[in-house]
Amino acid sequence: MADALPLLSLKQARRIALGAQGLARPRPAGPVSERRLLALAEKLNLFQIDSVNVVSRAHYLPAFSRLGDYPTQLLDRAAWGKPRRLFEYWAHEASLLPFELHPLLRWRMAEAERGEAGWKSLRSFVEERRGEADAILARIAAEGPLAASDLEKGRTGWWEWSGAKRVLEWLFWAGKITTATRRGSFERVYDLPERVLPRRILALPTTSKAEAQRALLERAARALGVATSRDLRDYFRLSPGETAPGIAELAEEGVLQPVRVQGWRDVAYLHQDAARPRATEAQALLAPFDPLIWERSRAERLFGLHYRIEIYTPAEKRVHGYYVLPFLLRDGIAARVDLKADRKHGHLLVQSAHREAGAPEDTTEALGAELRLMAQWLGSKEVRVERKGDLAEALQREF
Repeated sequence: MADALPLLSLKQARRIALGAQGLARPRPAGPVSERRLLALAEKLNLFQIDSVNVVSRAHYLPAFSRLGDYPTQLLDRAAWGKPRRLFEYWAHEASLLPFELHPLLRWRMAEAERGEAGWKSLRSFVEERRGEADAILARIAAEGPLAASDLEKGRTGWWEWSGAKRVLEWLFWAGKITTATRRGSFERVYDLPERVLPRRILALPTTSKAEAQRALLERAARALGVATSRDLRDYFRLSPGETAPGIAELAEEGVLQPVRVQGWRDVAYLHQDAARPRATEAQALLAPFDPLIWERSRAERLFGLHYRIEIYTPAEKRVHGYYVLPFLLRDGIAARVDLKADRKHGHLLVQSAHREAGAPEDTTEALGAELRLMAQWLGSKEVRVERKGDLAEALQREF
């Protein structure tokens, strides 16, 4: 049966995926407005949050990859300022999300409250330790926004910092509290949803689990362009058994078209609105948590990119470096660079640079231009390249 499906070449699949991710065309000229940033959030569905700040925090980087030198204050205001445009919750991982996704994720909040979702270590608060959770929730209701460090002050009895943090995280999973703002070294400050989120969002009807998962799958398919069922599930961390009916329904209705992709083992699904660019002209440095490459098996199928985060790998065993960003050039991954923002001295450090097999002849020049743009965005005075990797010497000459 799969042999009878339409066949896409690997190059076609790449270009469709890049188009869906907003990476097929050169960046638009001119200053980046909040409207353009929010349009990107809607296109991608989320910005994943991560605490690592070697170059820039993860939620800022996908927008830089697609929009260029934009003011990160735009995203800060949308996420934690007024008027708020995004909210925090667990989607792919911890993420900043458009408000429209709130009703589509309430089933996950309800399951977390019942102990059916979220980290297993938090499930004791469902029953035997529910009193602790209720006490902290009452304190937030009475006192206003609180962080784990606030609850640590003057702790007595069962109060321990780690215990308070676990309670807060369970309440967050369960949707009882949300992030009001971020403080200091990016610490979450929690408050009641009704004091943070717009009333019109909280008043929206709660979508049933089946309909919500189907809607999330459709959003994932739109953001990916062409994807296997595994890719679709991974975007919002959905389970295979629960999402199979939704994929089947979307395919039956023509929203998703089953196709084969050259070299892929599994059937893929093409979104009905997916553009089919004849060429791609973009170039971008991609964060480890960019939705184009965060599903590592998909990155390997699409680009032949075997990519792993080596932060927790001992230094002597690292292949490409500590915090490595692949470099997208047109429709392929041309290089990888291990980057670090040296904020003390105002430098963007290229700690290693490696060329990918089959990289175009203009890779060094294009990568140099992208690094200059990133340095400008980060407020770095210059780019410094260390002599590590087979592309390092050529890249040094660029600077």
